[in-house]
Amino acid sequence: MGSTGHARWAVALSAAGVIWLVACSAYAQPTPDYDRALKISQAVIDKPIGDYTLHDRLRREVRLSGYRGKPLVVSFVYTSCSQVCPVTTQFLAKSVRAARNALGQDTFNVVTIGFNQPFDSPDAMSAFARQNGIGDSNWEFLSPDGRAIEALTRDFGFTWYPTAKGFDHVTQLTVVDAQGVVYRQIYGETFDLAMLVGPLKELLSNQATRSGGVAGLWTRIKLFCTVYDPGSGGYRVNYSLFVELFTGASVIIGIAWFLIHERRKAMQKKPWNDV
Repeated sequence: MGSTGHARWAVALSAAGVIWLVACSAYAQPTPDYDRALKISQAVIDKPIGDYTLHDRLRREVRLSGYRGKPLVVSFVYTSCSQVCPVTTQFLAKSVRAARNALGQDTFNVVTIGFNQPFDSPDAMSAFARQNGIGDSNWEFLSPDGRAIEALTRDFGFTWYPTAKGFDHVTQLTVVDAQGVVYRQIYGETFDLAMLVGPLKELLSNQATRSGGVAGLWTRIKLFCTVYDPGSGGYRVNYSLFVELFTGASVIIGIAWFLIHERRKAMQKKPWNDV
């Protein structure tokens, strides 16, 4: 075999080695177990979220406990994602706007957390928010400490797997109640609006019930009168409930007036005994 033949063999062996290394590398990556990921996600419902320190887009320290007092919607992204994370974030933005119109502008908070540390830095999260057109004043983009990622994502039931192109991860929203306890998980790049507004509505109604008073009563009425309209994909006021309330109140007032009137007539007819 001449020198040309040896050269060709060397090139072929080198190419085979590269292919083998790539194949081994791909094989070494964990295969996503979606059933297990779903079980992990569901298992954290009704469990409290720990108090973690993160950094906002201005590098200020933010504690998760600072969001207690209102329902909190949490999403996870990695900022180098070019497809799924931007799509889910933009869809979430539309859903949040609809939820605020239905429930009130300041009734709940939203945070998006970058799980690919140290790359999802405050600057990267800020750029991600700008690129996706997020300007909601009650929506923050946060960077956790890399050492806390494992515990943080475990508390939220969030699972991800490294791949050759980035990460495979559960596409989920976590709804946390005002006490910092996981209330609901929502899955998918897109979802029916009622899946987000419904849990928030339930949480806000429960808070109003506990608060009591006239203000609490009005909040309950306002919340219960907003109903999902599948035709428009949004929420509208259910005026029929106002009609029912008005009719019921009118009947009660009418019965009360009749009883009082009859009592007065009976008292007027009753003879008085002189003492």
